[in-house]
Amino acid sequence: MRMRRLVLLLAALTLIVGLAACGSIGQSGGDQPDKKMSEQAENKQVAPSKGDEKSGAKVSNISDIPSDPTLKLTVPKMERVKDAVIPTGLGTDEALLRENTAIRLEGTGAPWEEEANVYIAGHRLGYSGTDSYLAFYDIDKLENGDEVILTDTKGNEYTYEVFKTMTVEPTDLYVLDPIKGKNIVSLQACTLPDYSNRVIVQAELKDVKA
Repeated sequence: MRMRRLVLLLAALTLIVGLAACGSIGQSGGDQPDKKMSEQAENKQVAPSKGDEKSGAKVSNISDIPSDPTLKLTVPKMERVKDAVIPTGLGTDEALLRENTAIRLEGTGAPWEEEANVYIAGHRLGYSGTDSYLAFYDIDKLENGDEVILTDTKGNEYTYEVFKTMTVEPTDLYVLDPIKGKNIVSLQACTLPDYSNRVIVQAELKDVKA
């Protein structure tokens, strides 16, 4: 257990390094969102609230557990995130971060596990001409009650409901921890306009369709 935690922390630190380039990525592509949009996004990143103590759904009815951890992510409030393929990997894998909408951090939970924290990180600006481009730009639109949907490679669908939004520093690794009694997904992106901190949106599992 201690070794798994150490691996997870190391993976998280590499992800911090990998996503620290959010600002320079956008600048190198020459596609900067306008200042008004950036200010609106930054101002809306402080709306934390506490969820229920018990999970709203169980995954015990998932009998066909996939061996492939790849997921698909749909967030109705985020126009660029629909059936997006989410591979699992380390933050140091620049190609993975560059070519995909987002990645699930290796060592974090899977949606079919009890009390999991499925931790998914994406670029706010990303690379022009790739799936990462502006993928998580409108993460600030998410509010309590909004849906986040994951689908595994066996077709099992997991619907989550947003219950908390917060802004943290890159070294605040507690956001990787599972929450007792809950099965959650966490979405991460950089803050705007300076990319110095991280926006974390957490959603709790409410429905499972096997």
